[in-house]
Amino acid sequence: MKHLHLDAMGGIAGDMFIAALLDAFPDLAAGAVAAAQAASGAPCRVLPFTDGTLAGARFRVDAERDHHPQAAWRDIRARLQAAPLAAGVRRHAVGIFAQLAEAEGQVHGIDAEQVAFHEVGAVDSIADIVGAAWLIDALEPANWSVSPLPLGGGVVQTAHGPMPVPAPATALLLRGFEMMDDGVPGERVTPTGAAILRHLGCGLRPRAPGRLTGNGIGFGTRRLDGVSNVLRVLAFADDVPDVAVPQRELAVIAFEVDDQSAEDLATGLERLRAQPGAYDVLQMPVFGKKGRLATHVQVLAAPAAADAVAEACFRETTTIGLRIHLVRGLALSRRSRAVTVAGRRVRVKQVERPGGRTGKAEAEDLLAEPDQATRTALRRQAEALAEDDEGK
Repeated sequence: MKHLHLDAMGGIAGDMFIAALLDAFPDLAAGAVAAAQAASGAPCRVLPFTDGTLAGARFRVDAERDHHPQAAWRDIRARLQAAPLAAGVRRHAVGIFAQLAEAEGQVHGIDAEQVAFHEVGAVDSIADIVGAAWLIDALEPANWSVSPLPLGGGVVQTAHGPMPVPAPATALLLRGFEMMDDGVPGERVTPTGAAILRHLGCGLRPRAPGRLTGNGIGFGTRRLDGVSNVLRVLAFADDVPDVAVPQRELAVIAFEVDDQSAEDLATGLERLRAQPGAYDVLQMPVFGKKGRLATHVQVLAAPAAADAVAEACFRETTTIGLRIHLVRGLALSRRSRAVTVAGRRVRVKQVERPGGRTGKAEAEDLLAEPDQATRTALRRQAEALAEDDEGK
């Protein structure tokens, strides 16, 4: 599953939404453009664009601009129902327009079915909404989030006369979204952009989104003072790893030794490694009481064998006290494969990782080789041979 975060530095409009996504996912351009053209009847293009600071894409609808368009919501809905669109695309397009109709109806005190769109009824707005709907459908399932939105300011000219920014219907659609005032005036969030956000149900910010896999920048048509008029999309991979990681409980036994010779301690720790139920023994130098140099020992063991392993710690070392606690562990699936290289049998440990299988030749099987270069060459041959055998 993808997580898509919208960073509205310049704001958001329908064309900016499309351009940002197509900059991030250029392989989707043909489908989005075809859907927008089929519903609007106007040629559409995705173009590279730069404002001298950033580079990205713009979505352009080549249609004559009608300054006083008017289209009833019921007529637009019928047009979408008749257009050659996939069911999912039609559902999203109708859903975005329905958000706009509900908001316009509340602003004018009429039922949504009676709403007649003006600016949003224009051909380019239909292309923007259908192109956005096609991309939303193509990217499903996806989680969406959005940054705080720029408030903007001033007055915008509409078919109903001058309106404050954000326009009344836009303000209704943005209820619940976090806004910020960056001091740059103008219409920063258009009604179409607000309706897309409301339809997506965007959260505020991505939560533990995962690995960043791509990004895209979509430009709006206006120039803003002091800031690029862009919407940026950040794409994250937040799907479940391909390899399930089994969980297990571990007993951790820890203690310090400062009065046992290094030679004798090494023997004792080697015997601890052979103790039934002990997985591994780690040691490191530490400073203990009175500034004495000591050895910190940590033993990983099966919980059921913790008492027996602890008893062996007292038996094999000079410690007079230790600590035991249980922890949750994760262990990747692994297995050992034996291959023959240059007449020698070499074991290769293969581990199933989320990014794919890896292999590592056992070092002790190469101890008899005369030098580092020979060991390295044999190790690489063994690891490649084990992988080839697995793929057959």
